[in-house]
Amino acid sequence: MRDHGSEAGQASVELVALLPILFAVLLASWQGVVAGQAWWLVAGAARAGARADLVGADPLTAARRELPGGLRRRLTVRRSGDELVVRLAIPAIAGLGRLGTATARARATGTGR
Repeated sequence: MRDHGSEAGQASVELVALLPILFAVLLASWQGVVAGQAWWLVAGAARAGARADLVGADPLTAARRELPGGLRRRLTVRRSGDELVVRLAIPAIAGLGRLGTATARARATGTGR
């Protein structure tokens, strides 16, 4: 007679059922890291653009120089009053496109423009 109360193979079934959830958590965590890096990088690019603007150089070129090659085309810089507004499209790791936009503002202070 078979023992219907046996749990042989139960752990394997539970692991297989749990794998998609673990993958989704890992993917979401990695996307969080990518988004955090984008916020960090856009802040540095805004400061670089403001410094360049202070000395009369092109702020867009200076801001783009602060970013890794793949993100440079995702950057926009515009002037809003006496500050620069720098936006960077946050890349989505699952698929193409962007997840959102990271924005930083910087104002260069000094005797420049």
